Amino acid sequence: MRRRDILGASAGALVGSLVARAARAQPPTRPALGYLGSETPERVASRLEAFRAGLAEAGLVEGRDVAIAYRWAEGRYERLPALAKDLVRSGVAVLVAPGGAPVVLAAKAATETIPIVFEMGGDPVALGVVDDLARPRGNLTGVSSLSVEVSNKRLEFMRELFPAAVSLAVAVNPTSPTAGSQLAGLRSAAESLGLRLHVLEASREDAFEALFTEPHRLGAPGLVFTSDPFFAYRSAQLAMLADRHGLPAITQSRDFPQAGGLMSYGGDFTQTHRQAGAYAGRLLRGEKPRDLPVQLVTKVELFANLLAAARLGVTLPPSILSSADVVIE
Repeated sequence: MRRRDILGASAGALVGSLVARAARAQPPTRPALGYLGSETPERVASRLEAFRAGLAEAGLVEGRDVAIAYRWAEGRYERLPALAKDLVRSGVAVLVAPGGAPVVLAAKAATETIPIVFEMGGDPVALGVVDDLARPRGNLTGVSSLSVEVSNKRLEFMRELFPAAVSLAVAVNPTSPTAGSQLAGLRSAAESLGLRLHVLEASREDAFEALFTEPHRLGAPGLVFTSDPFFAYRSAQLAMLADRHGLPAITQSRDFPQAGGLMSYGGDFTQTHRQAGAYAGRLLRGEKPRDLPVQLVTKVELFANLLAAARLGVTLPPSILSSADVVIE
């Protein structure tokens, strides 16, 4: 072989070696999750922690095995459709829609092909998210709790606290897709309990003050919150207002009594978000939504805060204390 042939062969081998080395140095292509959030990262920190724990159960760690593109609506439900479409355009492999019906419906409207895993508190069949829980078909599957369905029970707990009451106040977010069905159920329950309901609306934080001043004016001794992520993610703010205005209230989220509010009754968000993370990991690994049945988290938890009761000047009856999963003393 002539000298220049030898040099050419050596150069070719060197180039091939460098290309192979460069290829090994490049990080592997990571599948991208799109995470559609109705709030801000700070407000959903505990939910994100649970979601990432579920993702880890599927063997995936953010930043190592998977990149996550986040979009945040900052409590403005009207922003969700545009944010969902933006994630779809970015080419994510799986779209995650946690935090209730507004997020899920926005994600569903944005794509019919990208797999979607949802987390919500309502009935996904009744809301038209899936046709069947056991075999979802389509491109959606996920996890649902009973938070929406138990709004009536919150009314009953408040009635146990005030057995002589003739009326109670109810807080509702009129922009929520489940507002109408929840109110219908609450009105029916109130009629059976012989109660008059005062419905108070709030879809922005600047309406929160009135939620705690109007019941006093209307003669309602307590306030019952319907299930809605907008309220759940602002539990600390609501607890502060309840304490300031001396108004007993019950919400869906344990964050409320843990922040100093009186009571909460709703689904376990830690379980639902963890399971949503596990499903997202399974979808990224190639499983199909139609093969993953919608999971129902049936655990519903009652939290009661005795310190808040003392500040509010009310006595929690034995029926509530004996039913409570957690009593804060």
